[in-house]
Amino acid sequence: MKNTAFTQFHIALGAKMAPFAGYNMPIEFTGINDEHITCREKIGLFDVSHMGEFWVKGPKAFDFIQKVTSNNVADLNDGKVQYSCFPNDKGGIVDDLLVYRFDANNYLLVVNAANIEKDWEWCVKYAKELGMEIGVEFENISDNICQLAVQGPYALKAMQKLTDENVIDMEYYTTKQIKFAGIDEVIFSTTGYTGAGGCEIYAYNKDAEKLYKAVIEAGKEFGLKSVGLGARDTLRLEMAFCLYGNDINDTTSPIEAGLGWITKFVDGNNFINREYHEKLKTEGVTKMLKPFVMVDRGIPRQHYLVYDSEGNEIGEVTSGTMSPMMKIGIGMAYLKKGFWKDGTEIFIGIRDKKLKAQVVKSPIFKDQMPAVK
Repeated sequence: MKNTAFTQFHIALGAKMAPFAGYNMPIEFTGINDEHITCREKIGLFDVSHMGEFWVKGPKAFDFIQKVTSNNVADLNDGKVQYSCFPNDKGGIVDDLLVYRFDANNYLLVVNAANIEKDWEWCVKYAKELGMEIGVEFENISDNICQLAVQGPYALKAMQKLTDENVIDMEYYTTKQIKFAGIDEVIFSTTGYTGAGGCEIYAYNKDAEKLYKAVIEAGKEFGLKSVGLGARDTLRLEMAFCLYGNDINDTTSPIEAGLGWITKFVDGNNFINREYHEKLKTEGVTKMLKPFVMVDRGIPRQHYLVYDSEGNEIGEVTSGTMSPMMKIGIGMAYLKKGFWKDGTEIFIGIRDKKLKAQVVKSPIFKDQMPAVK
């Protein structure tokens, strides 16, 4: 089991640690609800160093990414970030990821921790087909990079104290390479998996201690707290953001997952298995991932079955929790056609009861983006 460059600091804070994707990761510090609310209202600090990073460089970088990802890389300008996925050749998803464009010949792919090896092997075969030099033009730098996610309405205001570059006015899904916290160069971006606003900071492991201590100090006046993976999950679920392994996997099409917006059927975007997904979009799907809220009191969990009012099985829960902000059970489920409309009544099988719930639009938590303070 691996440690991140920040593990020692989590242990010193008394974090509840547990294995996750091969890493020793903090699950919670002061409690999931407390950490969740802190992130929504102040600043939450996440260690996300377990995520994977692949450099893609050189004249073939664009063609490679356009082939292996579903979104249209041609839509990216320098300094922009794009959410996308790796379609497999069987109609499912290898992984979802972020694509960073720095210039026409330099990109960064950020992938899920549990899928680093799988993603690397999947991508290498296509990089080789294009004649790219593995380790140079396509390079796995995951073990050399640490990453902090600073999330919440005060996050950018706090981080602005650590750089002369203007970061407080950065648009959503943009990136810069800047001097930060006395470190000559970090990758600073504004994406996020919480819906609370904020940023991510990528640095080399050798600069981890300097980065961590500077971020902690800058965030003190705004009530910054460390947040573990427990609250990371409840935060993303309030936003109805997909989690690989729960809501999407090797068998689910992005069209079924409601990710048609990252699956672009435009000229020049001939990604892997495009024809299959384009057919699904044209002809329609038989199931769709939909967010829901509980009407009756209960907490939905993964694999709980979903029923209609007559007791017929119509789907399965993929993710579920008790919303710390809304104080009700929330979740996502793949539902049969006919049950996708906002407001549709469904029933979740919890223990020996069928408890009433309602399909809602995404995001589940409506006040998810507090104004920057």
